[in-house]
Amino acid sequence: MKVGLLVGREGTFPPALINEINGRNTGVTAEYIRVGGVRMAEPRQYDVIIDRISHEIPFYRAYLKSAVLSGVKVINNPFWWTADDKFFNYSLATRLGVAIPKTVLLPQKAYKEGVVSESLRNLQYPLNWDEILEYVGLPAFIKPFDGGGWRGVSRIDSRQELMAKYDESGTDCMVLQQFIPFDHYVR
Repeated sequence: MKVGLLVGREGTFPPALINEINGRNTGVTAEYIRVGGVRMAEPRQYDVIIDRISHEIPFYRAYLKSAVLSGVKVINNPFWWTADDKFFNYSLATRLGVAIPKTVLLPQKAYKEGVVSESLRNLQYPLNWDEILEYVGLPAFIKPFDGGGWRGVSRIDSRQELMAKYDESGTDCMVLQQFIPFDHYVR
């Protein structure tokens, strides 16, 4: 059995895992994956791939989906990644009865090249910012809907701050979320 690791900048966990697996002498080996041009429907090279980076690199996500088709078991399933965003997770938690601050999904401020007005004909424009702020309240947080740690997260205390941060968000799809005062933060 062969285990491949697909990793980013982290420097302690991956080599420790590889050394641990290879040091057991059980017939299971582990190594870093090296991937270049990937041929479609390529036979599998690994039995298991541990993915620690494809959330940031679309090429790796596409490679992993192809690996799954060839029978590889991928830990951190690349197909789940497309459904795994903060807004979906907030909605799921709410449906399960978990208390979540009031949250609104906001369309992107800007779009990639090639998106034209006809592409957005279903988009309500302009947004009803008064209604959105009345629902969420202030203070609030604006942040990318798809995570990314604390990248692009801002506390908003006024409509002017909201508009400035929304204007800065570019092509990121954002959420606006009610601020809840807290004594302890658990993630």
